[in-house]
Amino acid sequence: MKIIGIDLAWKSKKNTSALAIGELNGDMFRIDIVHEALAGLDAIVNVVEQEGDVQGVAIDAPLVIINRSRQRSCERELSKVYGDRRASCHASNLSLYPEPTSCTLSRRLQKKGFKHLMPPGRGQWQLECYPHPAIIEIFGLSERLAYKKGKVAEKRQGQANLAKHIKSLEESQTLRLKIGSGAGQFLSEERIFTNKGMKLQENEDALDSILCAYIGALYARSVPYQVFGSIETGYIYVPQQKCI
Repeated sequence: MKIIGIDLAWKSKKNTSALAIGELNGDMFRIDIVHEALAGLDAIVNVVEQEGDVQGVAIDAPLVIINRSRQRSCERELSKVYGDRRASCHASNLSLYPEPTSCTLSRRLQKKGFKHLMPPGRGQWQLECYPHPAIIEIFGLSERLAYKKGKVAEKRQGQANLAKHIKSLEESQTLRLKIGSGAGQFLSEERIFTNKGMKLQENEDALDSILCAYIGALYARSVPYQVFGSIETGYIYVPQQKCI
């Protein structure tokens, strides 16, 4: 079963996205390919089309936005649960994002048959995920793993810490993760600690896409989870399973 994880640039005209492709076989999930620095929605959709036989897509971006201001209800609900663990949500609304790229991508996927939160085994699905709370649950952490903000040295160390956690999933009793050489370069400490500028940001995006793909594989395996919000007003899927 082929599953794709996407770390989507919310403003794709200014930033790039990353996409990881994984194959799920029983309790083994293997990721061999990560496309980095994808510019625009067409590049993302083209990869999905070219892969063929994709069962599910997990995306780190707001896929449904109907509110004109403030946060979506799912963001408020999630922040109540994870806020004291430093994993609350940014606001998504139509004032901040008048023509949200993420919603356009979601609609394009829907036209290709990917339905929101379609139960595994009943058809192609797409889902919105949020790596920060998922990382807390998957690795049993007390609070958010910091790897996105701070000085360059702090970002490098944060990415190295995240890469170490991702590598540990190879021993998971829930869902083993195998990282092929094509994807493994983004987990390399040597690469991480020499990256700077856009290369450091692109590596972060690649790591997030790997996480999104793994989150999607957990959904396909029907592990315990919580969905904040609703398909109609916006939702966020968070696995509730420690995996290591």
